[in-house]
Amino acid sequence: MRLAIVILVVVMTYCSMLVAPAWSQSSSADAQQGTATGAGMGAASAAATILYFPFKAAFALGGGIVGGLAYVFSGFSEQTAMNIWVPSVYGTYLITPEHLTGDRPVRFLGVAAENEGTSGAPYSPYEPVQ
Repeated sequence: MRLAIVILVVVMTYCSMLVAPAWSQSSSADAQQGTATGAGMGAASAAATILYFPFKAAFALGGGIVGGLAYVFSGFSEQTAMNIWVPSVYGTYLITPEHLTGDRPVRFLGVAAENEGTSGAPYSPYEPVQ
């Protein structure tokens, strides 16, 4: 019983430290939350994600498999595999209201980070595009 209370206190403390910074961040989409327009954009982004995600996931899975085969058949050339993995696995998986309003691009094909060549970090739909 005492262990459960300690775990509960630790989890509550951890959550309270994370929730406040998350609430303090605002964007243009936050201004629409709680309105009919915000609800409509949320529903539209959910519907778009339901239609879009299976295609992107299948494309990424296929690219992962083909990239793995290319890695083996190219004599373990990582560059060859990355040329397949980066466009197929990276990119946008979830459609958000920012994508629907045009504030963020939808990238079916992923792009590598510019400063690291083709082996860089993937494009994240949650970070601003530079």
